[in-house]
Amino acid sequence: MSNTQFTPRRSCLYMPASNPRALEKAKTLPADTIIFDLEDAVAPEAKEEARKLACAALQSGEYGSRELVVRINSMDTPWFAQDLRQACLSQANAVLVPKILTADDIIQITDFMEDQDASLDIQLWAMIEMPEAIINLPQIAALASQRRLTTFVMGFNDLAKEMKAEHDRAIFVPVMIQAVIAARAYGLNILDSVYNDFSDPAGLERECLEARNVGFDGKTLIHPAQIETANRIFAPSAEKITEALAIIKAFKNPINAGKGAIVVDGKMTELLHLKQAKQTVALAEAIAAARH
Repeated sequence: MSNTQFTPRRSCLYMPASNPRALEKAKTLPADTIIFDLEDAVAPEAKEEARKLACAALQSGEYGSRELVVRINSMDTPWFAQDLRQACLSQANAVLVPKILTADDIIQITDFMEDQDASLDIQLWAMIEMPEAIINLPQIAALASQRRLTTFVMGFNDLAKEMKAEHDRAIFVPVMIQAVIAARAYGLNILDSVYNDFSDPAGLERECLEARNVGFDGKTLIHPAQIETANRIFAPSAEKITEALAIIKAFKNPINAGKGAIVVDGKMTELLHLKQAKQTVALAEAIAAARH
């Protein structure tokens, strides 16, 4: 399976696959990832047509360097098997499966995918939006080491509904931290949930900053107007890039050969900072290379 660590996923935009105009518009949007949605955004009577439109979009070759993902319907629906089969046959970059509950769900889905895509090119993304999934996070994340699973996508709208809770962001902070820890323990990417009010850019910015500070790679979005904010906040700043380059340069200096800790710009800098610096530069380079 390809290494997806430095694939930019700052902005991952859900687009209803049942809407041809939305699919056409997505070709021109600066989102890192387009998620063709067959689930929440599509009425039951439109599911079959949405699947056909999503597959045609995947095979069109008209979306440039954008990562293309299909959110299929959950395992307990009559559309699941055909959604998953067609997404694999259409060579999506990833399949996003909602309402994951247990590690066994991941195993079953992976086995199904391997019947369709023996090359292991297609990733599996798991939506973490059910109480049972939160309880099982470590076991689910552990499958990243040997299966297709690469990414967690948080879904706080459904989690709030299942908890019978108010949709108050503050109550999900412990879950955010728990999910990031599980993801990082096993090398997974992790994306924040959507911000529902696309007419409130200040609120979106607050959520993006909070998610970035906790350790998320990017944010899922519901409207094109949200892309710029997510792209800006989840990209390394010019200051961070400059600092990272200085650290890399300092450790390359022969005078520092073999040292585990050196002083860079007046700060004690260790090998862990060198690793972080290399990750920062790699992400910045990936963003620059993927300009849409």
